[in-house]
Amino acid sequence: MVSLPRILIVDDEPLARERLRALLAEIGVGEVVGEAGSGLEALAVAQDLRPEIVLLDIRMPGMDGLEAALHLSRCAPAPAVIFTTAYDEHALAAFEAEAVGYLLKPIRPERLRAALAKAEALTLARASAATHARGHATSARTHFSALVKGSLRLVPLAEVRYLQADQGYVSVCHPGGELLIEESLKTLEEELGDAFLRIHRNTLVAVAHVSALERDALGNASVMLRDVTGKLPVSRRLSGQVRKRLRT
Repeated sequence: MVSLPRILIVDDEPLARERLRALLAEIGVGEVVGEAGSGLEALAVAQDLRPEIVLLDIRMPGMDGLEAALHLSRCAPAPAVIFTTAYDEHALAAFEAEAVGYLLKPIRPERLRAALAKAEALTLARASAATHARGHATSARTHFSALVKGSLRLVPLAEVRYLQADQGYVSVCHPGGELLIEESLKTLEEELGDAFLRIHRNTLVAVAHVSALERDALGNASVMLRDVTGKLPVSRRLSGQVRKRLRT
């Protein structure tokens, strides 16, 4: 007996989730193993239930569907993602996120059936899927993520104190420790904008968590951050603009 693909429905509107359940029952494809009302909830449910396919709304409060797809792509195995949305302007971002399908609401049964068939035909292990989606996302990420001992670990952006590059990885440092991610510090600097400030060629600090800018007897500057032990050095090349930014 052939097992049906396990499906997770994600939408912040209960009626939309109900509609998708009804459509899946109508076409008789897939087993709905769970629902979620937000991107964050989707990640938690996905880790627990291990769905093979995620029907994912894009516009949701907090973490949107594009960011959720980025984090889902780091699961092992990664589920196939089919975006469901009332807006067509996210098609390029969905394509770059390597989504299996992009369905506009109201969703037609035949379109859903075709997208699910495509999802079943494709491999579900896409560890690098959605890497480029952030450049086209409608909102900045709310979390960093990485696979740690087989589980997806999330760190809220608001808790991050600084980002530090070393040997091809970036350490996401927060009061609870650090998370290693495989992303470019330069790309992160461009994405995060004014919220983070470069103080050294390998370090970005969260401006909101800077507690002091100090200078020693030799003229070397350093930054202190709340809930971080020790000081982070400021390069001489960047000291002028760092001082200007932190004192305005």
